[in-house]
Amino acid sequence: MSHTAHIRSHRKPRRSASTLAMRAGVAGGVLSTLAVAGASGSANAAEPVTQTLELPTLTADLAAQAAKSADATQQAAANYQLQAERDAAAAKAAKQAKADLAEAKQKAAEAKKKAEEAARKAAAERASRTAARTTLAATDSGSTSTSTATGSAAAVISFVKAQIGKSYVLGASGPSAYDCSGLVQAAFKQIGVSLPRVSQDQSTAGTQVSLSNLQPGDILYWGSAGSAYHVAVYVGDGMFVGAQNPSTGIVEKPLSYDPPTGAVRVL
Repeated sequence: MSHTAHIRSHRKPRRSASTLAMRAGVAGGVLSTLAVAGASGSANAAEPVTQTLELPTLTADLAAQAAKSADATQQAAANYQLQAERDAAAAKAAKQAKADLAEAKQKAAEAKKKAEEAARKAAAERASRTAARTTLAATDSGSTSTSTATGSAAAVISFVKAQIGKSYVLGASGPSAYDCSGLVQAAFKQIGVSLPRVSQDQSTAGTQVSLSNLQPGDILYWGSAGSAYHVAVYVGDGMFVGAQNPSTGIVEKPLSYDPPTGAVRVL
């Protein structure tokens, strides 16, 4: 027996080939299983990331951009519409202003024309009154009318002179009292001439004559033709007879006492 036989060897005992092969197979299987599991786990882990992280993030960005673009488009459309409405309102206002200006010019021209016409009438009326006053002044100074009352005119004058001194009563038409138009109507009625009852109508009953060309029997009126407020009868020599008012009654006065506005001739 060797002197070293009792000493243990430091080397590990050799393992059999079958044992090593089995362990290698087991290890390889384990490693294969781990590799497959790792690969499967890697695949499973990668796929959810793509589906739950990358795609939703991309979709949210696109949706935000689309919403922002839609808002911008809507705002632009609203701005265009507002501008269009402003342009339409401005065009309408300009058209209305043009129409108003044309109407104002037309009215101004009409007003100017009326003012000029009124001025001409006023000037003509002033000239007529001036001429009438001149005639009346000459009559009062001693001139006499060149016309002589005859026939119907003489009958009218005779009638109104016969009423001098009677009372003035509004609405009365004789025989004891008269108002101005009642006296004139009654005077012409007794010669067969029918006149309207009121002074307004009597002032247009005949032919208008100038105060400078009066004849006995002409009807004098005060106020405008068609709207006269008083009437009397011209009796010649610059005198008239009329029912003046309740204070004076029926009187004979010179034309200068109360110059008439105009006269009409019915005879």
